[in-house]
Amino acid sequence: MPSIPSIDTMFRQACDSGKMPGIVAVAATDRGRVYEGAFGTREVGANAPMTLDTIVWIASMTKAITATAAMQLVERGKLSLDRPAQDVVPDVGKARVLEGFDAAGQPRLRAPKRPITLKHLLTHTSGYSYEIWRPEIARYQEVTQTPGITTCTNAALTTPLLFDPGDAWDYGIGIDWAGKMVEAASGQRLDRYFKENILGPLGMTDTGFSLSQAQQARQSRVHARNEQGALAPIEFGLPEEPEFLMGGGGLNGTAGDYLAFTQMLVQGGTLNGTQVLRRETVDLMSQNHIGNLEIPAMKTAAPPLSNDVELMPGVSKKWGLSFLINMQPLPTGRSAGSLAWAGLANSYFWIDRTKRVSGVFLSQVLPFYDATTIDLLTRFETEVYRAV
Repeated sequence: MPSIPSIDTMFRQACDSGKMPGIVAVAATDRGRVYEGAFGTREVGANAPMTLDTIVWIASMTKAITATAAMQLVERGKLSLDRPAQDVVPDVGKARVLEGFDAAGQPRLRAPKRPITLKHLLTHTSGYSYEIWRPEIARYQEVTQTPGITTCTNAALTTPLLFDPGDAWDYGIGIDWAGKMVEAASGQRLDRYFKENILGPLGMTDTGFSLSQAQQARQSRVHARNEQGALAPIEFGLPEEPEFLMGGGGLNGTAGDYLAFTQMLVQGGTLNGTQVLRRETVDLMSQNHIGNLEIPAMKTAAPPLSNDVELMPGVSKKWGLSFLINMQPLPTGRSAGSLAWAGLANSYFWIDRTKRVSGVFLSQVLPFYDATTIDLLTRFETEVYRAV
C-alpha cells in the first residue's frame, strides 16, 4: 500500500481532532499508485472506520463521466457538439431566458437568441444555473412551484436560462440535459450506458446511481458542519426511484474507481489496453472552450449547502468539455492546463496530463468548499507532487 508519511499524519490528525469525519485519498502517475489512505469514520459517533473501499456520493464528479459518454457518442457520429440540442432532446427547446420578475412577482421570460448546443451544456455556457448559487433561480422555483434538482424529477430541469446560450459562464444543470442527450442518442438509460461503455471497461465496479445492499453497507454518511465547526451526520440522499438519472450529480463511488477514470484521461483515453476515448478527443476535452470568458467566484445563495466559492484566486481559469482548467501553474506543483472539478459534499479530483499525475480526495461534508477540506486538499496535492 503506497503511503506518504506526511500525508498520513496530516489526515490522521484532522480526523482524530474532529475537524473531519473521514477522508479517503488516492493519487497515481502513469506508472501506478503513489498514495492511498483512509482515515476517520464513515459516520461521526458510529464505529465504522473509513476504508479504501468506502463508497461516497461523488455528486458533480459525475459530470466528467457524463461528458465522457457524450464525447464517445460524438466520436461515433451519434451526437454533435454544435448542432441544436433540441434536435436530440426536444424539451431543451422549451428553455426561456429569465429577464426578471414583474410587479406581481411573476417571472418575465423571453425566447433565447440562439439554440442551446451540446457544447454549451458541457461548458456551462447554456444559461442554465443552480439555485445553490443563484437566488433568482431559487425565487423562480418558489414562485412557480418548480422542484429543486436533487428531486431528480423532470420538472426540476425546467428552470429558465439566465442569459443567452454562449454569452456567459454559469455553473448549472446543463450536464443533466447532456445526460438526457446520451440516453436519446444511445437508446439506453444512463446507468446501462455508463456500465457498458465506461464503468465496466475501466473496472469501476463500485460506481453507480444505485447501490446493492453490500455496497450500502460500505457507504459513508454525509455530515454537516455547523457555524462552530462541529460535524454531525445528516439525512441526505437522492430518490431511490428517480424520474431521470442525474448526469450532473447522481453517482456514488469509491476513490479507487474514480482514480481509474482520471488515469484513463492522463493516458489519453486508454487504461490497461482498454480504449474509452480517442486521444484527440481527450485533447479536445482538455482545451479552453469558453474563449475570453473567465470562471468567476460563485456566491452562495444556500449557505447550508455551499460556502462562497473562489477557486484558485488570481489564476486565470477556463472551462473545457466539463473540466475546470487552470491556465497557470499552481503552487502545489500542478501544471498549467490541468483539469479538475469537485462534488458538493467536498470531494475533489485533479488530472495533470503534463506531469502525468492525478489525485482524488473524498470526504462527505456540507457545506461545499469547506475551508478545512480545501486546506487539506491543497497540502495533499503539494505532498503528492513532492513525492513524484
